[in-house]
Amino acid sequence: MSTTSTSKWPKILPPLTAEQQRTGDAFMKLWHEQLPNKYARLERFNHGFPVGASQPNFKTTLEVGAGLGEHLHHEKLTPEQAQNYYANEFRENMAAEIRKAFPLVKTIGSDCQKRFDFADGFFDRVIGVHVFEHLPNLPATVREAYRLLNKRNGRLLIVIPVEGGMAYSLARKISAERVYRKNFGGSYTWFYKREHINLPHEIQEELAPYFTVVKRSFFPFPVPFYFCNLCIGLALTPRPVPLVRS
Repeated sequence: MSTTSTSKWPKILPPLTAEQQRTGDAFMKLWHEQLPNKYARLERFNHGFPVGASQPNFKTTLEVGAGLGEHLHHEKLTPEQAQNYYANEFRENMAAEIRKAFPLVKTIGSDCQKRFDFADGFFDRVIGVHVFEHLPNLPATVREAYRLLNKRNGRLLIVIPVEGGMAYSLARKISAERVYRKNFGGSYTWFYKREHINLPHEIQEELAPYFTVVKRSFFPFPVPFYFCNLCIGLALTPRPVPLVRS
């Protein structure tokens, strides 16, 4: 039996001032608004991967960290699938936008690192597009995703950035950092250092005891190298029994 590392979790972040909190919330909303138009090819991978890797005939979906609901634009849901789609978003200014744009789905304003009010095995899909790198208590979200997924045919579908890689570091400089400086001024360092706190290997280490990878894709180059890629898509199925000590 293996076990996940617990000594560094949850990661402790420096406190935010009220102004930093307002700025961070405003920037995240602005960034999500600009992504579909300015970085359309990247967004097609971000949201196309979970759609393409979904199992057929799913019914229930939980999307964690749903932002402004961008992913829903890429789904082709039946009325039943839409009514059983739960979009979770922590920032209330963004959750409000999901409610306005997608009234058929159910929006949950909560922290995905805490327990959801659903029965074990309730969901066929759990989706997280650029979410797992942000979570100070990542193991709690991994365990909750495992609890919530149907163990027979459930699937965890995530996309994570290649944080720390050469290509990703350069891309951030000419994209998100440029948008931040143009609209808010000052240093961007305080923001991204408290946002992208989990590296790809840390995320995959926490997933491994609970899930098996059934599909992995890299963007923009279809080769398993970190230095030249920006994102990794992972489709995972829950293990019948987790490889962790109780």
